[in-house]
Amino acid sequence: MSKLRKIASIERGIEEILQALSDQEIQETIGKGSSYLRKCSDPGRNSEGKDSDGVKRNIDHIESVKLDKKCVQKGISPPLLNAHQLIIEQEKSGRQSDVVDVNKMLIKFSILEGELNKVVIEVTDPASPGGENITRLEKKKVFEAIKRIEDKILKIKLAMDKKK
Repeated sequence: MSKLRKIASIERGIEEILQALSDQEIQETIGKGSSYLRKCSDPGRNSEGKDSDGVKRNIDHIESVKLDKKCVQKGISPPLLNAHQLIIEQEKSGRQSDVVDVNKMLIKFSILEGELNKVVIEVTDPASPGGENITRLEKKKVFEAIKRIEDKILKIKLAMDKKK
């Protein structure tokens, strides 16, 4: 049975890397095997970061960047960057006293999705300012709409991670 990892954790990001990349891709990218990453992702390590062998294993930052870049090359969202973002957002939201209502967030997500659809339809319309081509301003509008959705997804993940 696999061990559960907190959503907002480096261990969870590493677990996603292991699902996204093959053993060979991991070896070629960081020069270490997937077994090393599995040990780094073990949520059962003690407070000093040592695993059951008594060895302290942590992924190097440069390795995490290389693995995320490899995922991006494969068209996959960077798991370790996402983990870092979740950890930071969790810290920021921990300083806020308001109670999170997931249902309200889902409604807002639906609204944001509708806004993204509208923007994409507008910029791909042949009668748009760029015609067949998408202008820089139009791209900016699309990316901003996507960013708002990504931010909302992040908040939903954090809210779910807080629930026990």
